[in-house]
Amino acid sequence: MNKTIRRASVFLLLLVLALLGRATWVQAYQAKALADDDHNRRNTIAQYARPLGDIIVAGSPVTGSKRTEGSDLAYKRSYKQGDLYAAVTGYGSQAYGSTQLEGIYSQVLDGTDNRLKNPLDVVTGKKTAPGSVVTTIDPDVQKAAYDALGDDKGAAVAIDPKSGQILGMVSSPSYDPSDISGTADGDTWKKLLADPDKPLVNRALRQPLAPGSTFKLVVASAALEDGLYRSVDEATKSPMPYTLPGTRTPLRNESASAPCENATLRVALQYSCNNVFGKVAADLGQDKVRAMAEKFGFNTEKLDVPVRAAKSLYPSGMDDAQTALTGIGQFEVTATPLQMAMVSAALANGGELAAPHMVAKVTDSTGGTLEDFADGDMKRVVSSSTAEQLRSAMVTVVEQGTGTNARIGGAEVGGKTGTAENGVGNSNTPYAWFTSYAKDRSSGQEVAVAVIVEDSGSAASEVSGNGLAAPIAQKMMKAALQR
Repeated sequence: MNKTIRRASVFLLLLVLALLGRATWVQAYQAKALADDDHNRRNTIAQYARPLGDIIVAGSPVTGSKRTEGSDLAYKRSYKQGDLYAAVTGYGSQAYGSTQLEGIYSQVLDGTDNRLKNPLDVVTGKKTAPGSVVTTIDPDVQKAAYDALGDDKGAAVAIDPKSGQILGMVSSPSYDPSDISGTADGDTWKKLLADPDKPLVNRALRQPLAPGSTFKLVVASAALEDGLYRSVDEATKSPMPYTLPGTRTPLRNESASAPCENATLRVALQYSCNNVFGKVAADLGQDKVRAMAEKFGFNTEKLDVPVRAAKSLYPSGMDDAQTALTGIGQFEVTATPLQMAMVSAALANGGELAAPHMVAKVTDSTGGTLEDFADGDMKRVVSSSTAEQLRSAMVTVVEQGTGTNARIGGAEVGGKTGTAENGVGNSNTPYAWFTSYAKDRSSGQEVAVAVIVEDSGSAASEVSGNGLAAPIAQKMMKAALQR
């Protein structure tokens, strides 16, 4: 064999060895990564090869599966009353992925979660029946919130104070996830993305905004816990108007005739006195107010219910004037409706906050439990004495103050209104807030609710927490107490 042939033979042998090595590497080491790749069409085909598992509300599925035509994806997700439950379920789309419960539990719902397989299935690779996600949502509370919000832009959340179960969660405007579940729904998807009202955003969890005067409950909690004031009925040292520290800017009240000068915390909550809570926040200092806000859940990076909520913010690095403005829920304070419902829930529950959650359990196809979310993961926020005093003051707000539209016959109802500035110089329509709790005097049934109305179409001068948000909260609380 001549030298040229020998060299060519060695070269070809090396090529063959390289090819075998590459094939071994791909099959032995990269097989799983390639199989799991998002761009692997086979995964999508397998995911939609059969009906999906369901998301359950009060024992009944609010999701389904629909047979497709002319597609290699045999089934697509369908929804029952999709607009009503979109803030809970999220969407499952063949083209645009999955969000919220659909996304978090996608492997349970499509049957690929390893917990669904028995040992023989793991060995044989047999397809297993999908599981289900059982929520804590009460359909009556959910519908009450959805109907009451109507065409208003806003959101609402209801929580059981003792268990932390989320009983209702609505974001408006909503959308029907069925309209974007297939591969041919591009026009609808584009319209949803282009809509300035952002219907795909879950306002209840993912859009923190200035809470306005509802934040005064947090400031009052800090004042009582710190000992700045021993009782909600002790007079404060609050001039009217109160001038922001280091400035010549007066912090005025909505009503010039309200008895806010040196008012007690009870009266200050009843009439929503800005001068009182601005001065209280400044007297406490930002560190003490922030510490209390963080006990209620502000500044929490990972609040999962199990959908992750956006962080509600109490800022840092402020001067005294800015700290005073945070006392009335302005400056850079922001909160989600979930967060403000948590504030009322903790006060309603004797000062203890139960971890909020909207999934009760995850099951296999036979109803067997794969994962159980027990109620009662509690943390102490304020003392029982502070909670009792603030509940009493919140009742005064509803019975004799700015929250009269939340009254419910036969129930103890306490709340706090809020009207938060929106835009530079309050140039946009203000936000109307209401956070509250209710307890049925005969059954003992309880609920905590928070509502925000971002825009109802009303003139700015007509926007108030009592006028817009409190009636929505009242309907939700009434439905919850009748469970």
